[in-house]
Amino acid sequence: MQKQLIWFRQDLRIHDHAALWHARQSGMVIALVVLSPQQWQKHDDAPIKIDFYLRQIEVLQHALTKLNIPLIIQTIPLWENIATEVTQLCQKLNIENIHANIECGVNELNRDFDVQKRLNKNGHDLILYHDRTLFPVGSIRNKSNQPYQVFGAFKKYCYEQLSISVPQCYPAPEIQSLDMSIYKDDLNPLPTIKTLGFECVEKNAKTQWQVGEAHAWHLLDEFLDNHIENYQVHRDFPNLEATSQLSAYLNIGIISIRQCLNALFRSQHGQFTIENIGQQTWMDELLWREFYQHILFDFPRVSKHLPFKQTTQKLAWRDAPEDLIAWQMGQTGIPIVDAGMRQLLQTGWMHNRVRMIVAMFLSKNLLIDWRLGEQWFMQHLIDGDLAANNGGWQWCASTGTDSVPYFRIFNPVSQSQKFDAEGEYIRKWVPELADLDAKTIHEPYAKNSEIQLNYPQPIVDLKQSRIRAIEAFKQI
Repeated sequence: MQKQLIWFRQDLRIHDHAALWHARQSGMVIALVVLSPQQWQKHDDAPIKIDFYLRQIEVLQHALTKLNIPLIIQTIPLWENIATEVTQLCQKLNIENIHANIECGVNELNRDFDVQKRLNKNGHDLILYHDRTLFPVGSIRNKSNQPYQVFGAFKKYCYEQLSISVPQCYPAPEIQSLDMSIYKDDLNPLPTIKTLGFECVEKNAKTQWQVGEAHAWHLLDEFLDNHIENYQVHRDFPNLEATSQLSAYLNIGIISIRQCLNALFRSQHGQFTIENIGQQTWMDELLWREFYQHILFDFPRVSKHLPFKQTTQKLAWRDAPEDLIAWQMGQTGIPIVDAGMRQLLQTGWMHNRVRMIVAMFLSKNLLIDWRLGEQWFMQHLIDGDLAANNGGWQWCASTGTDSVPYFRIFNPVSQSQKFDAEGEYIRKWVPELADLDAKTIHEPYAKNSEIQLNYPQPIVDLKQSRIRAIEAFKQI
């Protein structure tokens, strides 16, 4: 009897899973995960993200076993070889079709096209489903039948559609009557991160980022129960634990966007009714994520290291390797910037307000190519997502869609004074400044150049560098 193959990618869960649900409607299923370490390195995926991914695969494997769904783990270093090897697997296991959820990057789409073409030659198919977004990519168009390039208009369209119907979650899959022992020779053990060629991750990082669908649901419930009402006010303060912390879980699909949305409106019985500004603000954050996924699909140049605003390709970025290293290591002499960069190095995550501050500092004050910052983030973020990371960096660098105007440049000291007034966030991540008072800590050398600290002087003058950045943008 022919069976269906469910190919898990960035969607490592069993609940509310479009491809898994559809595959089960077509018959018995076998599951597949492909590990591609060389491809991940090409894409600058962080070791902490890979470790998180591997740990979730182990949880997924146990969950699938309870459903009598065997999980085959294949290591295929580069995507260019996936079509051949997966087709051979389908022939060996007598697979009718492969079911998977769409991924929007250019490399991902090309990979899937190659697999689909190879399967079609043998009378089989790769059937793809929209699962990562609320609305199918390529489906949201303005009155001129063009993709939206401005978030406000995109958001308005989404609100109109959601007021008609909120996307519902797929039912949980039922246990299938399949003899698992038949496939015991095909079930390879899960490789270690070291075996795959990545650095091992420290134990405290694993503890901080627990895996499992149940844990993701707990984080979601805790956020909605205790933080959502004040989210609009508290979300910008990096010393507060006021954000959902769900980005890493959404990124590899431990939880779905539909689950988040349904939970957000559960007190309204699933109706799209905004009851408070915190609820609306988080809704808008989810839609920013949605917006960048659609941009990635509709404008593939953004996944080819090209700016969305093509004129900004002519920008004269500085070649300043020492400044870049100081930024990467949190040694710029700008405390809020250094705090954020050290948080990233130590935890694989950074508060969103601080992400904007450090990104704008690199691309504007240091006038260093935003792509170097984008790459560094991807190499260290546990929630590194091509669409969101690229969109955020291009927004800050004024090269992206609906980005901040080039002349609007955050002053990191002012941002620090506003959003970390007492310096608590800085003290945590820049301990050499811990003994300074709340006024001094934001710019230690500003009023006392003779102060003795084990901390660098600022590597750039903020006022002069702002003028330099504006002039550079004016030249194009």
